[in-house]
Formats: sequence, structure tokens, C-alpha cells
Amino acid sequence: MSKQPKKIVHEGKIVSVDNTSIGVEIVNKAACATCHAKGVCGAAEEQVRIIDIPQTLATATAGYKVGDSVKLVLSAVMGMKAVILAYGLPLLVLLVSILVCSAFHLEQLWVGLISLAAVALYYIIFAIFKDKIDKEFVFSIEP
Repeated sequence: MSKQPKKIVHEGKIVSVDNTSIGVEIVNKAACATCHAKGVCGAAEEQVRIIDIPQTLATATAGYKVGDSVKLVLSAVMGMKAVILAYGLPLLVLLVSILVCSAFHLEQLWVGLISLAAVALYYIIFAIFKDKIDKEFVFSIEP
């Protein structure tokens, strides 16, 4: 049995440096990005994202410059928390709303619509608190 990694690492390149943050460009690859058939498959995708890392004393003294290759590190616990917030809780909301609506003997159409509305409401609330949630998920930089 293998141990789970204690951190999640993404390779990136610094694209901006200022007094408050460092912008690091990473390429998110689909799970099938290494497949030999990705050129003809519509499922293969790559997405470029810019992650802003807050400047700390450690990053300021490290002397990072635009163009430097770095590793973005996030603890595996935070990664699991992100998965739970994005997928686990909405699934739970969906299942609970289906069970509650079914207990009231509503028609299937109404059960489906109310359940989807409950999940939509979850994501709306999630979007409202996005800034607060983003502050909990902070990447660090390693050279």
C-alpha cells in the first residue's frame, strides 16, 4: 500500500512580481494529457492559469524574477478540502434534497427541479463566499 503525498506540486513559471504578490503561470492538464491519442481526442485539454502568491518575507528575500521556473506547493489536506467543497457537499445537498422531496411524495419532475435548484443555491452561496474561501487555499513557492 502506497502512502499519499503530503503535498500537491505544480510546476510553473513566474510571469509577474510586485510588492504584494507573485504571479505564477501553470498549465492544468487533463488526466489524458499524456495519452498518445490526445491529438485526435476531443477530451484532451490544457488550460493556462495564473496563480497569485502573496509576497512574504521568504519570497521577497528569495529574489524571484519574471521567467524563473518554480514549484507551487499546496498541502494535500487543502487539496482534499477543495474536492469536498466542490464535489462532495453538492452531492450531499443533491441526495438530501431528493430524499426530503421524495418523503413528501412530490412528483418526480418537482423532485428533480427542487434538487437541482438546491445544488444551484449551494454554488451561488459558494460564489458569494469565494474570496473568504480563497484565503484558506494559499500556495507556497519552491525554487
